[in-house]
Amino acid sequence: MAYDEQLSDRVREILADQPEVEEKEMMGGVTYMVNHKMCVGIVKDELMARIDPEIYEEALERKGCRPMDFTGKPMKGWVFIRPEGIDTVKDLEYWIGLALDFNRQAKPSKKKKPKL
Repeated sequence: MAYDEQLSDRVREILADQPEVEEKEMMGGVTYMVNHKMCVGIVKDELMARIDPEIYEEALERKGCRPMDFTGKPMKGWVFIRPEGIDTVKDLEYWIGLALDFNRQAKPSKKKKPKL
């Protein structure tokens, strides 16, 4: 199992009412694009969330939250939340809510031009 499929089901249920949601398997996990922008994802058994960089430090103080550090260098505005921080519906809704709030103001990634 590359990622927690039960957690994915829980995320899918919370995002069900969102209009532009696309699910993509990538990075050994799954990501949920909202309005064509990465919003949340799952890597192994952790939730990955793109949140407002202005609340990043505050978010890191919450139970189960840690910096996202794929490359060994934390990415401000991206966090991982371990299972103990998302074990209740209320906790999972909190993190997805933060990601959806930021998604409204986030800029989409620039499309890469095809190589010739």
